[in-house]
Order: sequence, then structure tokens, then C-alpha cells
Amino acid sequence: MSMSRRVFQPAVMASAFAFATTVSATELTVYTAVESDDLQKYAERFNAAHPDITINWVRDSTGVITARLLAEKNNPQADVIWGLAATSLLLLEEEGMLERYAPEGVDNLEPRFVDPAFREGQDPAWVGMDAWVAAICYNTIEGERQGVPMPTSWEDLTQPEFAGHVIMPNPNSSGTGYLDVASWIQLWGEEQAWDYMDRLHTNISRYTHSGSAPCSLAATGEAVIGVSFAFRGARLKSQGAPIEVVFPEEGLGWDMEAAAVVAGTDKLEAAQTLMDWAASREANELYNEGYAVVAYPGVAQPIENYPADITERMIDADFQWAAVNRERVLAEWQRRYDGKTEQ
Repeated sequence: MSMSRRVFQPAVMASAFAFATTVSATELTVYTAVESDDLQKYAERFNAAHPDITINWVRDSTGVITARLLAEKNNPQADVIWGLAATSLLLLEEEGMLERYAPEGVDNLEPRFVDPAFREGQDPAWVGMDAWVAAICYNTIEGERQGVPMPTSWEDLTQPEFAGHVIMPNPNSSGTGYLDVASWIQLWGEEQAWDYMDRLHTNISRYTHSGSAPCSLAATGEAVIGVSFAFRGARLKSQGAPIEVVFPEEGLGWDMEAAAVVAGTDKLEAAQTLMDWAASREANELYNEGYAVVAYPGVAQPIENYPADITERMIDADFQWAAVNRERVLAEWQRRYDGKTEQ
């Protein structure tokens, strides 16, 4: 995924974005890191419910969107952030960039998907949508052809037989990459985690800017092993790709996609309408088409190619730690490993 701005507007995706064209329509600018194929589906459904609101979607990877928002802190261009990592939203909250708002029905959501301030009597600064979970995609055909076994653990990826066969996302541009690094540190402590990443780096072919790219490249046989996230692997396997989705035995890092209103928007009512929809049961049913864990209890149905006990395999993630330490951890990662990042 390149670093360029991606703006989805009606002229670009007319079939999916049948927006109202009346002069009374309210126009929102929404920043998102939602995968493109899902974004189109979500946008269609929201527009059907609210044809009076026109949305200009600005989409890029998590790291790029987060950096853009921080750069625009003193002159915000977005009205809503919808589908960005909770760790990024916690960072933006610390900078005073989010407008507190309790969406309609927020009481129905699982508490871990809502800003903890809500439990203390404040309106939440952000509300979660779904969880995405770390996983490994393994190409069975290329693995057999090249004599590369299927891994079962994170530690396996450091073994000599995997040298040159592993790709993973750069955490500076990819939310998936950062959840990997942050979860390894939380699993093992900093010293052991950096030792692990040093050994893993030896086997890395390259780092990508997109969290989904490693799995997509494994699916096409351009790589044997891609460190990615579960829903991308599960979807590609369902489409017939010759891959196995591996859920490492040490535990699965995860983050949640979340939504928030940008402080200072002059489209507050329309922004709140989008937040109401994002927290609704209808929206969560849509999220469940790709994600096994969603914010609305009782909505999630089993997802093909996911283990039934996926929630039990997810680590006890500390999003606050991940947000507070993000800049420091990313700087250290870049110092050590950035030389293998794709151009």
C-alpha cells in the first residue's frame, strides 16, 4: 500500500456511494483505515439509512491516517474518524483532538469496546466497532515446493528453515504491524521481545506498508509466510487461496477498530448521526461479516476459517500502554529494522 492519500468520492465509486445531491445534504469528511472492500459495503449501508449525509472518505493505512491527523491537529480536516485502531484514538485523545459523545445505544456495547471514561460517568471519546487479530498466512503449495514447514508458533518463525520466507507489516505504517510488536512486548517483556524481533528480522524478506499485504502475497505465492491478520487470511482461504491461517500458540495480539468525532467539527449533528449508526446492531452485523469479534454482544456468528475459541486466544491487551509507548517503540523498531522495508 502506498503512502498517497486515498479519497473515495461519489465520482470514483458511484455504484457504492449513491450519495444525495440536494443542496440540503450535509457533507462529512471521514478518515478511515477500514479495508477497501469492507468500506464500500459499509458506505452503501450507511447511505441507504441516511441519504441526507454525503461522506467524503479518506482512506489509508493506520499509521498514515494517524500521522495525518496529528499533523492536522491545529487545522483539522476530518469531521469523523471511523475505523481506526483504538491505540491511535487513545493517542489522539491524549492530544485533545476528540469530541466526547455517547452514541445512541452505547450502553448495549461490550464494555471493553467503549472508552473506559464512560464507566466513570463521562461521555466516551471513542467507541469500538470490532477486533482484528494477529495471524500467520502460510501458502501450502509454495511451502511444500520450497521445503518450508507450516509454523505453529511465533517462535517457529525464527528457525533457520524460515530464512527469507517471512514478510510482515512495518509497524510505523501498519496498525497490524504495531499490534504485533506491542503484543510481543506485552507477552514477553521488552528485553525478550526485542531479542525475538532481532532473530525474526534475520528471517524477514521484507516489511510491507500494509497489514493485509503479507497475507495477500502469501495467497498468490509471492511469499510462503505472511504475518498479517486473521480476517484477511480467512477471507482469502474462503475464496480458494491455497493458504492455511495459523493462530500462534503463544497468544494472539489484537486491536480494535473504533470511531470518534473530531473536536471542532462544524458538522457535529451529522457526525453524531454517523457515530450512532457505527454503534448500532445493524452496523455490528455488518462488521461480523469479516470479524469474529464485534462490539455488540450476541451479534457475532462464527466466521469460516476462524477457531471457535478465538476470544480465548486473544491476549489481555493493554491499549493504554500501547498508545503511551507508541512513539518510543516505533522509533526503536525503525532504528533496528527499517532497512528491509519495501520502497
